[in-house]
Amino acid sequence: MKTDEVIAGVGLADRPRKSHWPARMDLAQSASGLLLGLFMWGHMAFVSTILISNDAMWMVTKAFEGYYVFGRAFPQIVSVIVAIISVLFMAHAVLALRKFPADYRQYRLFLGHKNLLRHPDTSLWWLQVITGFLLFFLAPPHLYQMLMNPAGIGPYSSAARVWSGGWWPLYLVLLFCVEIHGGVGLYRLVVKWGWLEGTDPNRTRRRLTRLKWGITVFFLVLGLLTLGAYMKLGYERRDRVGEEYVPTWAQPGAPGARPAGGRL
Repeated sequence: MKTDEVIAGVGLADRPRKSHWPARMDLAQSASGLLLGLFMWGHMAFVSTILISNDAMWMVTKAFEGYYVFGRAFPQIVSVIVAIISVLFMAHAVLALRKFPADYRQYRLFLGHKNLLRHPDTSLWWLQVITGFLLFFLAPPHLYQMLMNPAGIGPYSSAARVWSGGWWPLYLVLLFCVEIHGGVGLYRLVVKWGWLEGTDPNRTRRRLTRLKWGITVFFLVLGLLTLGAYMKLGYERRDRVGEEYVPTWAQPGAPGARPAGGRL
């Protein structure tokens, strides 16, 4: 095309435009990651109620089953929630795969890039890739189990699954992968989109890094204590697997006792 034609704009309308889809997929990946990260923090808060008491954990479980809305428990509600999270997880995984090294050559190029720069954020991205890869295999069994057996959630049922069911090794590895992957991901979202940047981005990034590791350590400690509590309860009741938990106020002899699964 001649210079004068370019200046006049001849043929520019026919030139191929850059696709907007990479930016859209990047935004979708960020949004899905944000939702999953916030869900996991909420999930940890819910399951850790076992540290308060068995009754507290039972009340949270029944709340998600609609007990306080409908007057009876509907575990199917939990299945619907798990199905939504599963779809979100799969969508996020597919979108994230775009940025994984596609072959050995790309892998070697990235390692050279990482070793040359020695930048903490590059190392965090690589840590996120590793934990994300592990989550491809660790998360689906747990999601499927919750999807197909929503009624198996509660102080005794969950403890039996963790200990007698032999799920605790998977949950232990899953805990570290989820908290590290989610923590790094949320940190990178804040940095990537310029949230909380302030007047000094470098100082803000240093503060965010300390905050990120502080939050990660907090949730790891909380998760380990929670997993330990379920393992302890499961071990103590290893000879009574399958027994359904009855809250304190519904036990025989309690003042005003009423059936736990009946009408309010």
